Amino acid sequence: MLAGLSTDYYQRMEQGREVRPSDDVLDALAGALGLDDGERRHLFALARAARRPIPARVDRGPERVPDSTRRLLRVMDTPAVVLGRHLDLLAWNPMAEALLGAPDAYPPHRLNMLLLMFDDTLTGERSCPDWERQALDHIGMMRAAVATDPTHPRATEIVGELSIRSVEFRRLWARHDVRASVSGTKTFRVPEVGDIVLDWDTYPLPGNPGPVMLVFTAEPGSADADRLQLLGALHATRSALANKHSSQ
Repeated sequence: MLAGLSTDYYQRMEQGREVRPSDDVLDALAGALGLDDGERRHLFALARAARRPIPARVDRGPERVPDSTRRLLRVMDTPAVVLGRHLDLLAWNPMAEALLGAPDAYPPHRLNMLLLMFDDTLTGERSCPDWERQALDHIGMMRAAVATDPTHPRATEIVGELSIRSVEFRRLWARHDVRASVSGTKTFRVPEVGDIVLDWDTYPLPGNPGPVMLVFTAEPGSADADRLQLLGALHATRSALANKHSSQ
């Protein structure tokens, strides 16, 4: 009633029964459902995909990080990583390794933000007060990626595995939240230097869909910035010692 649609039409549309709603109908539905800007864009993306007589070609080739992006990562003095469309960890800088740990400890196919967040061996991370909020942000990004290519093998692999083995993932995935790109604040509990509170933002890189750069920053001159720099210095010292020993 709020959207000005008949019950029969809405039911047929919801069930995917050969209904192709116009943009005006979608706009009315978005208003009736109280969707925010991200959810509205997601609704239109799904509907427009359903209207196409032939599925649009989606690039499923390996995701690559340009050399220029890798150079940018190396010169940044703050933690930063590059995430693929399905939240695979494609590249990172030394500051990110100091903050998040060495990704080399995991096989490449396990280097995925969602798989790591719901890894039962890393449950200590879930004691952080903002863990569920960050999990919802990353799940929302995954759902937005799935909308562009619902049958992509990597999406099917990750969502399928987590749906089977994680009750928490099933509960949060069922909320149907969607995010295009996100930002927020996260508290890192680092025994060496104490808690570090960092802002994090995502920046899209070229491609459709393309990877994103996730960057963590601290307010200049703050105690968090000092702790982050100390952590980076400790990591650099350890790396230099390890390289020295390996070369002997």
